[in-house]
Amino acid sequence: MAAVLEQQPLPLLLRPVLLHGAGAAAHLLLALAIAGRLVFAAGSHRRKERAAAVVRDAGFQWCRLAVRTTWALAAFDVFLAAYSLVSWYLDGGARWGASDAVAGQADAVSRAVAWLLLATYLQLDYRSRGEQRFPAPLRLWLALFLLLSVLAVAVHAAAGIQYKIPVPALSWARDAVSVLAGAVLLVAGFSSERRCAAGGSASEEPLLNGASETAAENDIVDSSTLTGAGFLSVLTFSWLDALFAVGHRKTLDLDDVPDLDHGDSVAGLLPPFKANLEALTGDGSCGQKVTAFKLTRALVRTVWWEIAVTALCVLIYSLAIYVGPYLIVSLVQYLNGDERYASKGKLLVITFIAAKVFECLSQRHWFFGIQRAGIRMRSALVSVVYLKGISLSSTSRQSCSSGEMINIISVDADRVGLFSWYMHECWLVPLQVSIALFVLYSTLGMASLAALAVTVLVMLATVLPMQMQEKFQGKLMDCKDVRMKATSEILRNMRILKLQGWEMKFLSKIIHLRKTEESWLKKYLYTSTLATFVFWGAPNFVAVVTFGACMLLGIPLESGKVLSALATFRVLQEPIYTLPDMISMFIQTKVSLDRIASFLCLEELPMDAVQRLPSGNSDVAIEVSNGCFSWNMSAEVPTLKDLNFQARQGMRVAVCGTVGSGKSSLLSSILGEMPKLSGEVKTCGTMAYVSQSAWIQSGKIKDNILFGKEMDGEKYDRVLESCSLKKDLEILPFGDETVIGERGINLSGGQKQRIQIARALYQDADIYLFDDPFSAVDAHTGTHLFKECLLGALGSKTVVYVTHQIEFLPAADLILVMKGGRIAQAGKYNEILGSGEELMELVGAHQDALTALDVIDVANGGSEAFSSSGASSLSRSLSSAEEKGKQNGKDLGKVQSGQLVQEEEREKGRVGFWVYWKYLTLAYVGALVPFVLIAQILFQVLQIASNYWMAWASPVSKDAEPPVSMSRLIYVFVALAGASSLCILVRALFLVTAAYKTATLLFDKMHMSIFRAPMSFFDSTPSGRILNRASADQSEVDTSIAQQMGSVAFSIIQLVGIIAVMSQVAWQVFVVFVPLTMACFWYQRYYIDTARELQRLVGVCKAPIIQHFAESITGSATIRSFGKENEFVSTNSHLLDNFSRPKLYNAAAREWLCFRLDMLSCLTFAFSLIFLISLPTGLIDAAIAGLAVTYGLNLNTLQTSVVWYMCNLENKIISVERILQYINIPDEPPLSMSGDKLPYNWPSEGEIQLHNLHVRYAPQLPFVLKGLTVTFPGAMKTGIVGRTGSGKSTLIQALFRIVDPTIGRILIDGVNICTIGLHDLRCRLSIIPQDPTMFEGTIRSNLDPLGEYNDNQIWEALGNCQLGDEVRRKELKLDSPVIENGENWSVGQRQLVCLGRVILKRTKILVLDEATASVDTATDNLIQKTLRENFSEATVITIAHRITSVLDSDMVLLLDNGVAVERETPAKLLEDKSSMFSKLVAEYTMRATHT
Repeated sequence: MAAVLEQQPLPLLLRPVLLHGAGAAAHLLLALAIAGRLVFAAGSHRRKERAAAVVRDAGFQWCRLAVRTTWALAAFDVFLAAYSLVSWYLDGGARWGASDAVAGQADAVSRAVAWLLLATYLQLDYRSRGEQRFPAPLRLWLALFLLLSVLAVAVHAAAGIQYKIPVPALSWARDAVSVLAGAVLLVAGFSSERRCAAGGSASEEPLLNGASETAAENDIVDSSTLTGAGFLSVLTFSWLDALFAVGHRKTLDLDDVPDLDHGDSVAGLLPPFKANLEALTGDGSCGQKVTAFKLTRALVRTVWWEIAVTALCVLIYSLAIYVGPYLIVSLVQYLNGDERYASKGKLLVITFIAAKVFECLSQRHWFFGIQRAGIRMRSALVSVVYLKGISLSSTSRQSCSSGEMINIISVDADRVGLFSWYMHECWLVPLQVSIALFVLYSTLGMASLAALAVTVLVMLATVLPMQMQEKFQGKLMDCKDVRMKATSEILRNMRILKLQGWEMKFLSKIIHLRKTEESWLKKYLYTSTLATFVFWGAPNFVAVVTFGACMLLGIPLESGKVLSALATFRVLQEPIYTLPDMISMFIQTKVSLDRIASFLCLEELPMDAVQRLPSGNSDVAIEVSNGCFSWNMSAEVPTLKDLNFQARQGMRVAVCGTVGSGKSSLLSSILGEMPKLSGEVKTCGTMAYVSQSAWIQSGKIKDNILFGKEMDGEKYDRVLESCSLKKDLEILPFGDETVIGERGINLSGGQKQRIQIARALYQDADIYLFDDPFSAVDAHTGTHLFKECLLGALGSKTVVYVTHQIEFLPAADLILVMKGGRIAQAGKYNEILGSGEELMELVGAHQDALTALDVIDVANGGSEAFSSSGASSLSRSLSSAEEKGKQNGKDLGKVQSGQLVQEEEREKGRVGFWVYWKYLTLAYVGALVPFVLIAQILFQVLQIASNYWMAWASPVSKDAEPPVSMSRLIYVFVALAGASSLCILVRALFLVTAAYKTATLLFDKMHMSIFRAPMSFFDSTPSGRILNRASADQSEVDTSIAQQMGSVAFSIIQLVGIIAVMSQVAWQVFVVFVPLTMACFWYQRYYIDTARELQRLVGVCKAPIIQHFAESITGSATIRSFGKENEFVSTNSHLLDNFSRPKLYNAAAREWLCFRLDMLSCLTFAFSLIFLISLPTGLIDAAIAGLAVTYGLNLNTLQTSVVWYMCNLENKIISVERILQYINIPDEPPLSMSGDKLPYNWPSEGEIQLHNLHVRYAPQLPFVLKGLTVTFPGAMKTGIVGRTGSGKSTLIQALFRIVDPTIGRILIDGVNICTIGLHDLRCRLSIIPQDPTMFEGTIRSNLDPLGEYNDNQIWEALGNCQLGDEVRRKELKLDSPVIENGENWSVGQRQLVCLGRVILKRTKILVLDEATASVDTATDNLIQKTLRENFSEATVITIAHRITSVLDSDMVLLLDNGVAVERETPAKLLEDKSSMFSKLVAEYTMRATHT
């Protein structure tokens, strides 16, 4: 028998001639390439004298190491070549054959020559040029050399162990030296490349007075801990030890996380990625030609080095994992006492353990490398999407909502980053299947063809489920986009929803959208269940078919061959298990890449729409010639037409006209924001823009004003004074350091506008464009702003201002009167006043409004008297009231003060057990969990039983008598395998059912909690935090967390099964296993302290990216007009790097842990093997011992998997923790009371009483209203006036219980509003808010969201609010579309829609919160007339900045700093010349008649 085996020829793959032939060919090619390089360099390159030394930093340490290693290897190879030639000549190449000997000598000689030439090249040519980076071909050669060396070790081991072919000691020596040298050289090449990337090009330039040296040193100081790590530190991930020490000692903060390597930061990624993408699109832009394929190619080019290095690791791993299955036959024969293997026991153990070590090392660096590549890809994608987002044209903005854009950066970019896990699977799966078939062929012969056929069949069976998954995934993402778009819009406008009592209606809209999304989610999850069943059952299916083929072909099944096959099938599970995920991920990633590519193909704002000249190049600041512009390029009638005007440097240009006449569009055309159909626009100088709807960033007031400019104290103070902001800042608890909430929610409308103006003034631009900023401020402040800013600070600047205030027109050098998209009149005030009817209409309406002021003396003398003494006394009264309020604020501030917007809440320490328990028991009270576990336990028991059966029932050798017949052997195995597969199906169905139900419940509970939250929650919580939970965290709950939780349980069950099998033959393994397992869990606890906080930091650092992106998209026109794109791109890059830092170090930390766990598992496995070979022959059943070793091969994988899945689950479960945070938000008071019902006609009188009312927005903030006691009589009209920030809007919010009184009470018709339900109150009140709001939908849905009125009532309301004719002109009438934020309607038209809502509602109490601020005076007069006709019997409370809007009120209340200063009828207050109201009116009159 032994003789027969020895005569068996070696397989071709193990023949030395193939191995040495390949090595000789590779080294010969290297020698020729280097020789050519040296000859070329000697002939054409003359070394130039250098003026100074070349910088040599830490990268050169690696270069020196590489050169020395190369010389050492060359010397060793020369010695081996000489020695082997002499030896071969003397003994004739015994036992290897003539062809093998020739190939071996050729390999030895070519190696010696090639390495000598390479050492010479590195010494003479490469180092002399001071290069740090190894050339790419050389790095690839080093990787190939290491691979060849590892293959040589594997071939020699197989030949010696399996076929008893003695391998010369010198061959082993050469293999050992080659592997060691190859590893050192590869690390040196990699590290020198990293050093060069981190240090930039400074090393290639001569020193100039040490400047470059200093820069290089600074770069090294600022680099990451990975950048400076040594070889062993990189190999074992010990460069993370310092971070773990900090994380174990304290709760990690972002500042504790080290910086990124330059190559991982946006600064190092974006330029090459943009260059690669532009090179592929071919036209120098990332625009029209971007496809998913080109995007993929650009990403691969950007991270190609990580891909190449991880590919090498994957290759080593793939070879290492099949060493065990290949050698298991030899081990069984050794344990069975086969004399041929008597001396091979120790060699077998060493080979097993060495393969395990290589497997662990390669897998760890493979996983870290691909995660690093994924983080890089994500950063690159989000950066280009951001760049695209802030340069989109208006047409593109309408076609892609902010919700869709948020999904692109929060979901799609993440998915592409996650795809890095699967990037090698497309070639790895075929490779691993091929190696598995080779191992099977060596043991089972032709039966392996059956295994191949069934493997291919299983893979083909996945085509239909995967196609279905692709479809479901696309539909799921589309539904998510729609939902996120609606959610984003609702969160932006939550205040108006609360005021109107509509929040539950809009919640039902979100729930309806989610139901559609859930239908696709359900299909997606159950389709994945089918795929899970197919692939978990596939290894059993492959085994059944293969063993069945052995029975039919008559191939004997010996226990060694069976165990080898089973081990191979178990290893084959990895590519088969991975395949469904890979296909699914390919599908998802393709969908995401298509979405990103489609977004990048959207039309950008044309750069040539406006010809921009530098300052001083022309006397003309703005010139528009034959301009024709349209927001809708396909519209028959353009928005603006026949525009011709010129503004010279230093001119003031006023733009006026009725609502919808094209005033704001005119400014947009000058900015280049509006699509140009024809004509020419020229500007000369820098520009600043103040939009009609204030755009304020989240952050400090100071940062909003500076807007990226350096602080200049004197200039800053002048700007604050000009914008009348100093007094506001004194009242605020932190002054200009006060953090503004999202969209400026903790500021009044006037304060937001004045901060906008201050931002523009501080920029010191040449041209200023103001889009009606004076409407949002009171008369006194408006006059101050106009005089101090437009006439004073900007006296020498070119200013174009849109205004509805006729009194501001005479000061203009040029007035443009807009009508129907044309300039109807142009000229100076006096010139055009009588030349046309357009301006006369506006002036006439203004004069009509002023007739109400005839009750006071407006003679010049009276005005002049006011202008001197009156103004000073008014100023004194305001100042004294403010001083009093300020003092109150200070007193309160001593007790309690704080910012409104706090840092995002982050849990500390371990994720509480209650989070897991809540998740597990949420669906069906956790009833499905036991069934899932029982199904998995049964699967594991049946799997072990089937393998145990095959090992026991198969003969140890051909000579042994089989315990059972071949047919019974197979039938029992088929029964056990089939039953285990059925268990998997049951388990998968239960798991998906529980996951779906839990995700649905968490979504519903979180959204109900959010919509029922008080307004203070939305004021202090940026919408990015909420959207992050509704998008990214909900996606995790939908698709990942149940699988992760299942994986923890399943891997623990599998681990227990392995230990149980191993203990059957070597119970002594527990002596090692128990302490090593304790060490594993100690490492896990040590690791989790850091990893948990890193994962939380990842969650916390993601919301600012989304928030900044959303803010940038909203304010893109302002950003572009100021030319601040680069600053915002830089901020985005900083936020992305802040997100990547904890994410990268979290990935590295996981590999740090897994490496140590792998090493501990290897110790357990090694102890088991050593124990087995130490036992006397025949003491244990060789087949069962072989089965134990077969299972032991997976021990390191499973032991690592248990801890991996536990840590991964703790990281993932944070998404549930974050959602549960928002499920537990304190609710508003009840929407309705179940007790006493209010009368149907309440309030019948409409009387409102305020008793000692104190209101503040948060416990840490000062009072805004301070002891207000006022009665608003029923059926009367009360006007509330006061300077900006005096508490007018806060009073209204208290009336609607947006904020409840801290002290005092409010009675309506004698009913304390705090004792009734919120909807009972809000549905009986009406309001036209300060910020006009329209929702995406139609005109009908905007006027009547609850569907309570018929078309006739809606048309009547439209007619009353002056919009009837405008809507009738639309093709779809009431179903005319309204896009996101109502941006296809002007601000004035949006305000009229709000008026239409209250006319429909017709309640007894109506509140107008600066309701006519955005309309012209003529429209305002019509609105006032409409209100008088429709609400003559109602209580009307009016907050207005136009004094004329409150003069016909029955009562006037003047507020100042939260205190009621005056309350009387307008006539009485006007009679008293010393009253503050009288002075405000006099000032307004003076402004209106003399400005």
